[in-house]
Order: sequence, then structure tokens, then C-alpha cells
Amino acid sequence: MRKKLFHIEDVKQYFTVKKTGFKEEQKYVRAVDGITLDIYEGETLGLVGESGCGKSTLGRTLLQLYPLTEGKITYYKSDDREIELASLPPDEMRGFRRELQLIFQDPYSSLNPRMTVGQIIGEGLVSHGIFKRGDPAMRDYIINVMEECGLDAYFFGRYPHQFSGGQRQRIGIARSLALKPRFVVCDEAVSALDVSIQSQILNLLSDLKKKSELTYLFITHDLSVVKYISDRIGVMYLGNIVELSDTESLFRHSYHPYTEALLSAIPTTELEDKRERILLDGDIPSPVNPPSGCKFHTRCRYCTEKCLAEEPEFKDLGKGHFVACHYPL
Repeated sequence: MRKKLFHIEDVKQYFTVKKTGFKEEQKYVRAVDGITLDIYEGETLGLVGESGCGKSTLGRTLLQLYPLTEGKITYYKSDDREIELASLPPDEMRGFRRELQLIFQDPYSSLNPRMTVGQIIGEGLVSHGIFKRGDPAMRDYIINVMEECGLDAYFFGRYPHQFSGGQRQRIGIARSLALKPRFVVCDEAVSALDVSIQSQILNLLSDLKKKSELTYLFITHDLSVVKYISDRIGVMYLGNIVELSDTESLFRHSYHPYTEALLSAIPTTELEDKRERILLDGDIPSPVNPPSGCKFHTRCRYCTEKCLAEEPEFKDLGKGHFVACHYPL
């Protein structure tokens, strides 16, 4: 039986919208609008969807970088203790930062240009009291982590501007993994890189996961990338997960019309590929004022009166394949 690392229950993350008038009703951006799922130890959970659907917000809410609006985030320690992260005061939450890390999307803006590689990777080690600043053992430890992430030891004293995008992302990965975390949110960690470099970083992440027994939440908009690295995939639309399944099942048979459209858009070099390209009409509705019923009904070609009025239940169709649709394909 798989061991849970996170249990997320009806998680909501709203952001207030600035009022334009004194009597105007307060409005909210519903970035994450009621998500329930489990993340298991040792797996890579891929999260895909269009820009603005709430993928990154969910990842940062899990790490408590955003204060939770509503719901529960239960984290299971290695000794099976259950920790309700949202209820922890900041000083106690700081103790869990070492176990919960983040790899940023942009390898250019996420590194301090005034710090050397050694200082960037060592900053977290000093902050968490693993080493004291100036400790000779810290240099050896950092160099070992750098080499595990494909960085040569002589990079230790160099600055970020002296590296390519792929090398900078390796520095970001080394910074996160130096703390020996259990859970890492990869927030579009390869989207800013060339395709050839993407494959190198994905292989590195896969190797580090096996070696260090890590759990990933891998956020991306590229289905071909998420297919390669993920054990399970969740498809997000306008703040909700509309389909969740293991990778093989999702690509073999998707049940939600939105997933169907995303899969049809994956480019291929096969000359005999006869897939129908499904074009979604219109734009994504505003998360400030989402549609009633099924949020996808404004763009769905299978929409009925029921879809306009009733919100679909997120239900298991068998073997852990969940979908939120009144008429699964």
C-alpha cells in the first residue's frame, strides 16, 4: 500500500481584487477553487493545464508560500505524524522548509547575480543551521552536491551571468536538493530551456529522484514532457482538477473533453497520425467570475443544459481514474 505524503482537502486559494469604488462588492480571483487529492511518497505527480489555471498557485500554497484561504493540507512526516501545515505559526513552519523545496521556472531571475554558486547553494545550509558560515566542511559538501547535479567543482566561485540557461537551472536544482528535502515542487522547471537541454534536466531530475527518494509535484503546460517524467497526471482548468489518473491510462483513454483537446494538440512527426485536432472555442473565463455549473461548459462541444446548471462531481471511474464530467467520454 502506498504511503501518503500529502492529503489535500477542499483547498481554496483566493486573492482579493482592488475595489474601484467605496460601495463596490469585494471580488476575489479564485486561483484554486476546491481541490482534493493525495500525493504519495516517491511519486512524481504531473500538473498540466493552460496558463492561468492555478497550477503554480497550488504548488506554492502546498509549500505555504501563500496563506491558505480555506481547506486542509495534511503533511505526513517520516515517522507518520500528521502535520496540518496551514495551522502552523511561521516559526514552526520554518522548521519544515528544509523538507519542502521549490525549483523555480526562470533560471535567470531566480539566482542572485551578486552571489557565487557556492554562496547560492550554501545560503540555505547556513539558514537551517546545517553548517556554520565559513566551515571548511561546507565547501566539500557543496561541491559534492554540485557534482551530483552535473556541475564541475571549479564553478564554485563563479557568478550566475557566466553560465548558460541549463547550467543555471542545475544550480537552482542543487540549491534545493542540498537541504535533502522529501518533497520538491518543480514549477515549470524546463519551460525556459531549449528542447535538447530539457531532456538533460529531466534525466537529471529522474536520477536524483531515485537516488534521494524524492517526491515531485511537476508543474508544466507541456504534455509531452509530463508524459516522460510523471507517474500520475492531474489536469487543471480554472482552479479545479478535472481529471486525475496514472500516466498510461490518461494517454490511452481520457474521459474529460478538456483533456481530449489537450492531447489532440500534442505535435507529432508521425505521417500516419490521423488524430482529429480539437480547437477550443473562445477564451478561458475569468477566475473572478467563473461560469455556473461545469466551468468548462463555455468551451465544450458536448455541453448540455445539465452542464450549465450543475457542477459535476469529481468521481472515480475505476482504478484510480478520477474525472469531473457529467458525460465522461
